[in-house]
Amino acid sequence: MYAFRQVKIMFNTPGMIILGMSVWLLLITGTAQGKQATDRQIKGLDEQVQEIKSDVLAISAELNELEEKLLYPSHTQISIFLALADGEQLRLDSVDIKLDGKSVTHHLYTFKELEALRMGGVQRIYTGNVKVGEHSVEVTYRGQSREGKELHKSQTFSVSKDERPGIFNITLAQQAISVQDW
Repeated sequence: MYAFRQVKIMFNTPGMIILGMSVWLLLITGTAQGKQATDRQIKGLDEQVQEIKSDVLAISAELNELEEKLLYPSHTQISIFLALADGEQLRLDSVDIKLDGKSVTHHLYTFKELEALRMGGVQRIYTGNVKVGEHSVEVTYRGQSREGKELHKSQTFSVSKDERPGIFNITLAQQAISVQDW
């Protein structure tokens, strides 16, 4: 009660009321200006974050390219791509690839991947290193025919790797598997 009387007495005179109102207005405008400054700072931070993101993505792309060059030098690099034969309606479940008798990749197909292959897409299924010379590539696939019949095909091919990067394309069909040197 005593404090309330002091406040009432303090703001009883017109000069004190004006002073109190002035302080109140300063507090309100200071808060608004602080909010505007904060909004500008946040906008500036957002721009900086976006700039940093783009820099990180560019650096990541460069590092991936450098990593591939270091891990797979061109004189030992072999890449194997996979595609379905034109118009092939094979429902591919999985593909296994062995290189020189050693299993190098196994892939299970999702609906989206299968649709992409059916529309002419090509999948890089394996990249690795081998010495110059002759190598055996065994391709095994499992799937279903258009009629729903279970399919299991396996075929072994001989491929030759020279000083250039070895790039091979495997084409799958219900009747056969083929390998081409690209």
